[in-house]
Amino acid sequence: MRDEALIEESLTRSVIGAFFDVYNGLEFGFLEHVYATALELELRERGHAVAREVSVPILYRGRVLARQRLDMVVDGRLVVETKSTVALHPASLRQLYSYLRATRLEVGLLLHFGPSARFHRVVSPNYRLRGE
Repeated sequence: MRDEALIEESLTRSVIGAFFDVYNGLEFGFLEHVYATALELELRERGHAVAREVSVPILYRGRVLARQRLDMVVDGRLVVETKSTVALHPASLRQLYSYLRATRLEVGLLLHFGPSARFHRVVSPNYRLRGE
């Protein structure tokens, strides 16, 4: 089994670097959409493929129960959720985890463009993909 801390390591490093570049350029005080747009631009300049506002179905017994909207998927391998609140709500990490569970992706980043830049990395190993 792979070490979970290393899943998508180089990709997450690149996205975190772009996050800090955007935060340092804009600082705190804008709406989430502004940061997400700047982050998309920064990631594309670094050579990443970026999908925004990705809709994913929540399935139960083959039926769609609901849909969730992901802020961003980078290179088809990493879910990115952005927040620009003063205080990060505790449910934000749970939200990212649910996005991972709804997709076949294993790693997500919660990027908080708050009074100070903070990020959280969430890993949800998908053992079904690896045949474990």
